[in-house]
Amino acid sequence: MDIRLIEIAKRLSSWFGLDAVRHDGQVLPAQHLRLCGQEFRDHAYFLRSARAEADRLVTHCRLSTDSALLDIGCGFGRLAIGVLDRVGEIRNYCGVDVSAAAVAWCQRHLGAGHPAFHFTRLDVRNERYNPGGEAITGSFRLPFDDATFDIAYAYSVFSHMELGDIDRYLAELRRVLRPDGSAFVTMFVADDVPDVSINPAAGTLAWQGPLHCVRYRRAFIETRIRDAGFAIAQVADGVETDGQSGYYLQRIRG
Repeated sequence: MDIRLIEIAKRLSSWFGLDAVRHDGQVLPAQHLRLCGQEFRDHAYFLRSARAEADRLVTHCRLSTDSALLDIGCGFGRLAIGVLDRVGEIRNYCGVDVSAAAVAWCQRHLGAGHPAFHFTRLDVRNERYNPGGEAITGSFRLPFDDATFDIAYAYSVFSHMELGDIDRYLAELRRVLRPDGSAFVTMFVADDVPDVSINPAAGTLAWQGPLHCVRYRRAFIETRIRDAGFAIAQVADGVETDGQSGYYLQRIRG
């Protein structure tokens, strides 16, 4: 379905009060708002995945009630739901997304009842999710002060982003993270492939539409990550959604 039609459907569902359900004590986005994959339509699966992402940050990034967390590409609040369920009210949570409908849903269903949880739309260009947005240039800045966050999280964001935009986001993540801050990001990576491939004809998945899969040669993108001022603490290779790899990063001081 065309991304613009999806946005219209989301707004109509919110107007008629059909955009949320409750499951096991938590508010969840309605099934038609869960674009991750068919399995996420199941309420229990969606909530388990939300809890697992929060647990990941507790285990690997020391997420606690005293943490400040930046969620890049927050979508319809999966991580925020998991954090509220597993950790509770943390000191500061900021979710950003290019989707106005997603941000409005999170503000209405999560932010309204949790004053430390904030959601902001970034109207920046992405050929897949926001083709009419403002181009990301060398002057691009996230709307946060230096050293604001302890943890940054970007699940299935860099996997739909071209190299220049990733470079700017890495620079901004380093800027807004505290000196001992950490990050978790996912990407499509492989060995013995071109440095950058968009919708590569490989594997069993059929990539459709702009930037459905942006794959990087492992050594190439890992060099960019290190050059941006991050150490790679751990890699969960090929185990994330659609075969993405998860990268646990540590901000290098200095």
